[in-house]
Amino acid sequence: MFRPEEMVKIEVITLNRYKDALLTYLHEAGAVEVREVEVKFTQKDSPNEYYRKAASYSIIMSRIVEFLKGYRKTRGGGIKEFIFPKEKPKRKYEYEGIEKLIKDVENFLGKTEPEIKIVENKISSIGTEIERINELIEILKLLSPLDIDVSYLRHRGLVEVTVGVVERQKVTDLINTLKKETGNRVVIVEKDLDDRALIVVANLARDHDKVNAILAKFSVERLEIPEGEGTPAELIRDYTAKLEEKRKELTKAKEEASKLADKYYEEVLFYKELVDNERDKATILPMLARTNMTFALKGWVPRPEAQKIVEGIRKITKEKAYINIKDPEIHEVDDIPIKLKNPGWARPFEMLTEMYGVPKYNEIDPTPIIAFTYSFFFGFMLTDFLYGLIVGIVAALLVMGHKKFNDGTYKFAYTLLWSAFFTMIMGILFGSYFGNALDIVLQYFSGNPEAHVWRIVDPLREPLPVLLAALGIGLAHLFLGYTTGFYLRWKNGDKKGAVLEQLPWMLIILSIALFATQRADLKLPAEGIFGVGIVLFAIGEIINNGGLAALMIISDFFGFVGTWLSYARLMALALATGGIAMVINVLAGMVWPIKFLYIGPIVGIIIFIGGQLFSTAINSLGAFVHSLRLHYVEFFGTFYSGDGKPFSPFRAKREISKLELKADGGV
Repeated sequence: MFRPEEMVKIEVITLNRYKDALLTYLHEAGAVEVREVEVKFTQKDSPNEYYRKAASYSIIMSRIVEFLKGYRKTRGGGIKEFIFPKEKPKRKYEYEGIEKLIKDVENFLGKTEPEIKIVENKISSIGTEIERINELIEILKLLSPLDIDVSYLRHRGLVEVTVGVVERQKVTDLINTLKKETGNRVVIVEKDLDDRALIVVANLARDHDKVNAILAKFSVERLEIPEGEGTPAELIRDYTAKLEEKRKELTKAKEEASKLADKYYEEVLFYKELVDNERDKATILPMLARTNMTFALKGWVPRPEAQKIVEGIRKITKEKAYINIKDPEIHEVDDIPIKLKNPGWARPFEMLTEMYGVPKYNEIDPTPIIAFTYSFFFGFMLTDFLYGLIVGIVAALLVMGHKKFNDGTYKFAYTLLWSAFFTMIMGILFGSYFGNALDIVLQYFSGNPEAHVWRIVDPLREPLPVLLAALGIGLAHLFLGYTTGFYLRWKNGDKKGAVLEQLPWMLIILSIALFATQRADLKLPAEGIFGVGIVLFAIGEIINNGGLAALMIISDFFGFVGTWLSYARLMALALATGGIAMVINVLAGMVWPIKFLYIGPIVGIIIFIGGQLFSTAINSLGAFVHSLRLHYVEFFGTFYSGDGKPFSPFRAKREISKLELKADGGV
């Protein structure tokens, strides 16, 4: 706790014949972050034909999955499925090497791909035909005003016929130009179509080039005349009948696709996951060094898992491997990957730390601190017992449903559950139950207009004590940050930074706390501590900024004041929550007395329930965002960089498959 997991460096050299089995073992173990081996006199490894095939088959099966996915019968879903998702069953695969896996994939694709492709092509072909028929029907609708046999609109011998659509304002100029350029050897029929016009041009074949140039000049959109004989209305009926036939064919083809989806979808996903992981394994091959007989890899592994990994490597290679485990050196601090290590109660809060950035190897992990302070700040801002109860119920359900997955939803819900606990506590202390709703109920039943639930203070009536509490909490939070920063700098050898950049603020905060007691006997010590803090602060600014020291002293001091005052948002959001809840209660109370058809009570209940649920959601969002801000901006700025490199192990991604290695290279 408070420190990242200890990491050690691992170096392995072994024979090439163990490469696939060893990489598979490490991939499934997911405990080693592989790094590039930098050796001058060896070659870099590269994917062989089987890994290249794995990448190719992954693409093919991704396309098949996308096709079949659209025709699967819907199963589950909804809120219940979201809150209590079901675990996907995992199918076992006995891994005997990438060659055997690729052969199994080829056999599977050889059986299924042609069958799926036939249906896929059929659906595509029918869809294209339906689209073409729809386009022809639209053209026939445009031709309807002509009411002639459409066969007359096709080219005939010495005479060409062109049908098109043009903007109405261009029609007169178009007709005049056609007549002029062809010497009146043209027949033109024009029909209005709202802001456009349908135009039919009949001209001699020898005037083809002239007419085409003029039609292009006036941006005439040519229409493809549908096949068949009869008026547009008659052909529309014929094409509509064809369209219905094609739609029936499409429905039948989709039913075939649905059967194929039921038959093959899960199996395709299974093999896709297998080859996806093989493709992922290939990505580290260029990081390895190799000779004709051997290869080498290196990486980082958490110390608690190092022994298990070493034993696994020895078993895979039958003891024919050089394995070296080394502790990190001082110059490698910035390069060591960071894996957070916290007790179970704080582990979900790692998500909040990782959103900002993980610590460096020589820094403190602030997750255990955040676990308390984030939840407390959230509760202080939301500060309503019933709001906390609603959030807590939702969070508890999500925690129960997602705990087995340990996914992002579980972690977020877990943080909300603790936040809801503090919200209910603060709600009790401030006497807030949907704002002043419980006070209204007590006043109604007791007849006493002054009746109210127990509370330490009412933030809306007495905001000053709440403001002072918020600022006091802010001082304590900042003091913790600066103290932590002082410890880290001193421990890591930056004693000057500890004394001149962290200690001054610690002393200034301590003096403010002493002044706040308003005790006469503490006034002199407070002044002395404040003076020492200011002097150290000024010295630090002079050393760090030289000629700009005077300006930076003013800027940084008031920057600290601004940071401290940021904690006033604890009070501001607490007041906002209570104020919004009270407004909702007032609105519900205003309509409640309307007795006609019970409209007042019905509308009042809707306003009350809907308004309070909305207020819960919007104020929870505000508490979430501003609690993060107080940590990311104000608190972390005192000691935390978040510039570490997250531990990224070489790990298989398995949702529906489970690899079983043969005994020769078993796990």
